[in-house]
Amino acid sequence: MSRVKACFEQLKAKNKTALIPYLTAGDPQPDCTVKAMHALVEGGADIVEVGVPFSDPMADGPVIQQAVERALAHDVSLTHVLAMVKEFRQKDDTTPIILMGYLNPIEVMGYEKFIRAAHEAGVDGNIIVDLPPEEADEYIALTDKYELSRVFLVAPTTTEARIKIISDASSGYIYYVSLKGVTGAASLNVAEVTEKMAVMARHTNLPISVGFGIKDAESAAAVSKVAEGVVVGSAIVNRMKDRQDNPGSIPEELCQFMRNLRLAMDSA
Repeated sequence: MSRVKACFEQLKAKNKTALIPYLTAGDPQPDCTVKAMHALVEGGADIVEVGVPFSDPMADGPVIQQAVERALAHDVSLTHVLAMVKEFRQKDDTTPIILMGYLNPIEVMGYEKFIRAAHEAGVDGNIIVDLPPEEADEYIALTDKYELSRVFLVAPTTTEARIKIISDASSGYIYYVSLKGVTGAASLNVAEVTEKMAVMARHTNLPISVGFGIKDAESAAAVSKVAEGVVVGSAIVNRMKDRQDNPGSIPEELCQFMRNLRLAMDSA
């Protein structure tokens, strides 16, 4: 059984929702990433999404765009990110790791070379923001071969017909983008999220995780009542940016933030 499936099944048995933080690899400097990943898990994270720096992060707002710029200033590449995951696996062979990024660096490396290398490094799945399932036949076949989860995105504007296409192509879990706009956008409407989740549930048995707009314990707790996973990104990246001049303080800050979110979600 994959780490992702095992994680969601264990949480379901405990009537808990997955806490899924996101960070940008290499931000604010490369040697912070693995320490930050371990701190997130220590604080209560169930799955960690690791952003692969790319020069044109079209789905991301200013917070993550700036994080990408900081990482790229250190020349952090897809190869470096895989090495970070491999280092993380030296101490943690349980927590699922999902890479999140864009298609261009993968095409440069080559689909099979990337997916094989990701599998060997200990990656459990990928979110490729700009790869639609209709154009993903080769990718789907290779991720099946190497047993990596495929996490596709559903937006508020996605039609029910396309939700079925996305659901059929997905494995691991589905990522519902709760807002129209980019990461870090402001307003989260839980009632709208609940309505969309009901539509999605008609077409998939996979867990559905919700991200974009979840910034604090209150919003995480609200979403945890209706979703199997809660994704928190910009709020984490902001905390790392605020401590970039004192990177040694980052792990403790992230650990405590996760504890606050976990407590709120478990109490919801």
